[in-house]
Amino acid sequence: MAGVMKYVVQRKKTMLGDRWMVTGHNCVAQSSYLEMVTTKRRFQKTDGRQFYHFVQSFSAVDDLTPQEVNAIGIEFAQKQFPDYEVLVATHMDTNHLHNHLVVNSVSCADGRKLHQNAADLQRHRQVNDEICMTHGLSVLEPPKKHTRKRQMRSGEYQAGLRGDSWKLDLIQAINEALEYADDRESFIENMEYEGYEVNWVPTRKHITFTCPNGRKCRDSSLHDETFLKENLEKLFAYRQATGFCPGTLEPDEGWMGELAAGLVQLGRALEREADLPQLPTPPVWTDSKLRRREALKKLAMGQKLSHDTDQQQTM
Repeated sequence: MAGVMKYVVQRKKTMLGDRWMVTGHNCVAQSSYLEMVTTKRRFQKTDGRQFYHFVQSFSAVDDLTPQEVNAIGIEFAQKQFPDYEVLVATHMDTNHLHNHLVVNSVSCADGRKLHQNAADLQRHRQVNDEICMTHGLSVLEPPKKHTRKRQMRSGEYQAGLRGDSWKLDLIQAINEALEYADDRESFIENMEYEGYEVNWVPTRKHITFTCPNGRKCRDSSLHDETFLKENLEKLFAYRQATGFCPGTLEPDEGWMGELAAGLVQLGRALEREADLPQLPTPPVWTDSKLRRREALKKLAMGQKLSHDTDQQQTM
């Protein structure tokens, strides 16, 4: 629960000038984690499910302010979880404003454990639609089946670098999910928090991502070796062995550079400690591939290339 709350209150996602767009229902945002844990201990219900996490998104055409979005999130929490502590965090780092609601699984009023099923989710959607219509906002239509589109060509990807691209949004979401993930399960959870589905099964060679707009994309189509299934498995094995701290920003050399450097250090440790776990071999890539990867990432993030990097890309 602490990891999820730390994820949803990131300053880069929730700061509007000097104002923190995070509020609490039945709790104070700054002390919400301690209050939720105290409630569990008071009613001796510290086991089982610890929390529920909901995402409440709004259309860009509604032209809402972050303050209005946060207020609607609190209104929803008051209607659906009147006796539970709820942390409401408004994210402003995407092209549509949305709330993350973290709900304590134990009531602060009577200690009752919260259970959710498909009928509860339908009720949440109905109440959410009622609130939106009261405020004159658009509501969701019945889901439509999306047809699979052809893979993006090189020219299309370069065009995406200069403007809006669903694939670049996916890459950014993966990088942010990796900041707070130390294993496969936490990575998938972090992606789901942002509306992405991750199909990662042992019997398949590739990971398939499904975006909020319904588009599907394999790991091999993301123009970055880091996101290949075999490399993510190696990265998580390394983090498990070294005690990775969630929230660590991506190193300048990228996650795979971090993995390679870390494996060198662990290799020296293996010489001193024979009982350390066996670690996977580091991935193999050429200097030119690494340079292209970093240059592409800089372009995607709107950064200018250095003179040396520019020359390497044009050669």
